[in-house]
Amino acid sequence: MRPIQAKDPSAAAPSPVPRLTASSDSSPRAKRPHQPNRPHQPDRPDPAADAVDADVAGAVGGALEQVLADRLARAGALDALFAVELAGRVARFTREGGKRTRSQLLWWSMRACGGGAGRTVATTLRIGAALELLQTCALVHDDLMDGSALRRGRPTLHADLRDRYAGSAPADRTARFGEASAVLAGDLALAWADDVVAETALDPATAAMVRRVWSDMRTEMVAGQFLDLQGQLTGSRSRPQALRAAHLKSALYSVQRPLALGAALAGADGRTTRALCSAGRCVGMAFQLRDDLDDVFGDPRLTGKSCGDDIRNGKPTYLAALALARAEATADQPAMTVLERALGNEDLTPAGLDGVRDVLVRTGARQAVETKIGRLSARGLRHFDGALPESVAKSRLRGLLTSATASRAADGPPDRVRPAPAAPPAGSAAPETRR
Repeated sequence: MRPIQAKDPSAAAPSPVPRLTASSDSSPRAKRPHQPNRPHQPDRPDPAADAVDADVAGAVGGALEQVLADRLARAGALDALFAVELAGRVARFTREGGKRTRSQLLWWSMRACGGGAGRTVATTLRIGAALELLQTCALVHDDLMDGSALRRGRPTLHADLRDRYAGSAPADRTARFGEASAVLAGDLALAWADDVVAETALDPATAAMVRRVWSDMRTEMVAGQFLDLQGQLTGSRSRPQALRAAHLKSALYSVQRPLALGAALAGADGRTTRALCSAGRCVGMAFQLRDDLDDVFGDPRLTGKSCGDDIRNGKPTYLAALALARAEATADQPAMTVLERALGNEDLTPAGLDGVRDVLVRTGARQAVETKIGRLSARGLRHFDGALPESVAKSRLRGLLTSATASRAADGPPDRVRPAPAAPPAGSAAPETRR
């Protein structure tokens, strides 16, 4: 089979899954009376929506608590040990889920598209809770595949379970137990997430759109992770393939799909949905490229995990592929040697990582990725700015998109990189680092 070759998905005009980025006459939404690209009306006052606006993360957390209480009760009815050791860890991991930015993107997308009246508030919060459970699945499995020891400054779930049973069996068996249990924990989080979506009351047209986006989002995550693992195994240094994997495994899931879900819940028209998805596609890719940079240059106090995991695991990132290509183009043998020895070296020392940092700066790869992040972010914001009329909700959503690509490096971005044009509003945060 020939290696996968792909164009830069962030630069392509059409979405790779166009049926999710537009609402057309052939979609389930066509069952509603035809309203071609009508402009959105300003948000109508709604006390319930206004209360959530004041603390979106807290409101999502409240909905999540209701879901988790029900699931933990069901788990306890099955088996007390299972409820405490596995279901309880899934619930605790999800409760400690950071800033809940994917849920905030969902909420503010819905609000900016004119939603928020009636039961839309409750349904959006439930879908937000489902997103948080899906995030738990992704992170638990991701940590396991990467062999990571820390997540959010604490032991990863598989490491926690391994240590919980240390001494009860040989070390290799307890390690295997922790890994296998983490697979089950991620599966359980995914099952709970799917249950929440399936059980959320939606009108038929909205339900069809939401569940279609949800279904494809899960498949995209798996496809992107597989491409990532395959590139890791084969030592791929293809820049197009690195971008394709990043697009599928993170960019869609972290930004574009939450925006699409919010638009669907608000009943947004096709033009608005397409513009939001275009914005999310660009900003989502910029977010993943920022994540690649933060893995090497990020401050662990800000990222919540150690530096250099992508390098030690030999991840096929665009940053690494670009650095190698630049070193080869200039016949920089010392740089090539440093990179070839470091990529995939699980025993890479802090000094060795410093050597990689030096090469990334010296070859211009770091600056080139910073520039690409800036261009993608600007392009995404242009799509976004033309999608919706001005409103408080639009401003909040724009702030989230702007902050998604902010640097978390100890030294900040290189001097030549300028900050994004708009500062995020108070209380906003970038999507959590996945990879």
